[in-house]
Amino acid sequence: MEILKSINLGLRFLLELCILVLFGYWGFKTGSNAFLKFLLGLGAPVLFAVAWGTFLAPKSPLRLHEPWLFLLELALFALAAWALYSTGKTDLTVTFGVIYLLNKILMLIWRQ
Repeated sequence: MEILKSINLGLRFLLELCILVLFGYWGFKTGSNAFLKFLLGLGAPVLFAVAWGTFLAPKSPLRLHEPWLFLLELALFALAAWALYSTGKTDLTVTFGVIYLLNKILMLIWRQ
C-alpha cells in the first residue's frame, strides 16, 4: 500500500508540472503576435508557480487553510484544463481532468 501512496504523490507532482506546461502551451498558442505569445507563454506558468508556491505549498508561511486551500487548488487545475481545452485539445483535457480527479480522490482517502 505504501508503494501506491508514493506513486500517487509522484503523480501529483507530475500533474503540477503538467500545469506549468499547459499554461505555457496555451500562452504560446493564444498570443496574437510574437511579443504577446512570448509574454503569455512564459508569464502564465510563472504566475501559476508564484500562486502555488505562495498559497498551496506545504511549507509556505502563507499556506491557505481548508476550504480555501481546496478551492484555490481546484480553481488552478480547472483553469489549466480550460487553457488546454481552448487550444482545441479536447481529448487531452478530459484525460488531464480524469487523472486529476482520481489523484485527488486517492489523496483524500489516504490523507496525503
